[in-house]
Parts: sequence; C-alpha cells; structure tokens
Amino acid sequence: MRLLLTGKNGQVGFELQRALAPLGEVIAVDRSVCNLADHDEVRALIRRVKPDVIVNPAAYTAVDKAETEEELAFSVNATAPGVIGAEAAALGALVVHYSTDYVFDGMQEGFYSEADAPNPQGVYGRSKLAGEQALKDSGARHLIFRTSWVAGAHGGNFAKTMLRLAAEREDLKVVADQVGAPTSAALIADATAHAIRDALAAEHAVLDGVYHLVAGGETTWHAYACHVIETARRAGKTIRVAPNAILPIPTADYPTPAKRPANSRLDTQKFKATFGLELPHWQAGIDHVLQQMF
Repeated sequence: MRLLLTGKNGQVGFELQRALAPLGEVIAVDRSVCNLADHDEVRALIRRVKPDVIVNPAAYTAVDKAETEEELAFSVNATAPGVIGAEAAALGALVVHYSTDYVFDGMQEGFYSEADAPNPQGVYGRSKLAGEQALKDSGARHLIFRTSWVAGAHGGNFAKTMLRLAAEREDLKVVADQVGAPTSAALIADATAHAIRDALAAEHAVLDGVYHLVAGGETTWHAYACHVIETARRAGKTIRVAPNAILPIPTADYPTPAKRPANSRLDTQKFKATFGLELPHWQAGIDHVLQQMF
C-alpha cells in the first residue's frame, strides 16, 4: 500500500511518519513539494504518486493572521481538500483529513457531537468547515477528524510557549474561561493509523464521515499552563515564575483578532464506538510530550 502524507514537518505530520510506516510505503512531503495553495502542484503530485491513501494534516493554522489573509486561508483549508478529494476519487483512494473545534461557536453547554450544527466565528473556522464540505462533495472515500489544542514534541505549541515564558518571567497571565482537551500529536497519529486499517478492511461497512478525535478529560488554558510548568519544575527545569504567580484571567482581558471558542469540548463517542479505541486522558499524552521535550 502507498500512502501520501502532506505537512510532514508539522506537529501531527511528524508523528504520522512514524505511525503510518507499518501500513506501507509512506511518501511524506512538505510545503516545498506540496504547497496546498498551488492546486495544480497538488494535482500533479497525486497523479505522479498514485497513492492508495492520502493523509492531509497540512493546513493554514495562523488563526489570527487568517482574519487578514482570508483568500490564502480558504485556498489552503477549503479549496485544496476538494482538489485532493477529486484526485482521490479518480484513483479510488481514501482521504484522511483533519479539522478543528473552531467550526463551532463555543457557546453550547456540554460536549459538541458530530450532529451539532457548526457555526464558526472566524475566517479560520469557516475555511476549515468549507474544507470538510469540499472533501465530502468530491465523492472520495474520506475520514475527517476534528481535533483541538494539539501539542507535540516537534513543532510549536502552547506548552512550549508557556515553558519559554515561565523561564523568562516572574508572573504569567493565562486565560481561564476557555475549556477543552489538550491532545497529543502522537495520539492523533496512532489513532489515525488504526482508523485507516479499519476503514480499508471494512468490505461492506462504509466508515466515511466526520469524527471527533481528542484526548479524554477537560481543562482550561490556565490549568493546562499550571500543569506544564509544575511538571517542568519537578523535572529540574529553570522556572522563574512562582506557582502563585500564574494568574487566571478572562478572555476579555486578552483580546485577539480572531474569536476563540469558549467551549472546545468534543464528544468522541462516535470515534470510540466505530474504531474500538479508548482515548486516554489529556494529561497522559501531554506528560509524554513533556518527557520528550525534557
């Protein structure tokens, strides 16, 4: 089996190179070879490689910058998945694509299921939702995994930012009224590989569709920051900020160009029931990421 992987240098793409390797030949590319904003380049690559599976973690993820780069965000996040899907449909290939909690407005109480109506509040969320629809409309076999608060040892993320700031500053202010589940890139990659096996082995069952794929449990950005910093402190890392100097603040005190969902909790029952996997608590995955970083 031949698998084409985009975004190999991203957090999830990096882990997917490892997780997908047992499934077959992995052709992993980065933006220099496959720029999703260049749709002719994307088509040419797929026609040349002729993959059985296309895994697409590459995306435009600059949430705030997207507010002023809408055309580019939609080209990468919305149009490109449709192009990938059309080429995959012609080959009979399976497409695995990733989406986000930002497709929801974050105003609902409780966990969002796949049946809840999306209502993105910014350009990034709208572009990712449009990408989901473009892939569905392409006619390709597809698995779309919505995830959130991704962290990996490779690449930039919130945990790394907090560690850097905690080593530089004597106090930190972190938003405490947004709730979600930090999810390790390794968990996403391993779950993806398992789901691909099941999807390709399901001769009669059609597993195509949207699934929520996040770690178990929930927390706030503030509590997440506290956990990361205290773990580093116990590991003997240089930490200037005192435990009582990591201050919780409301979102209103940290304005950003793009609106963040207050509630990013995603219900994963559909994923677990379909693929027979349990998804571990977020702390287990984040602790593993931190061990790799340390």
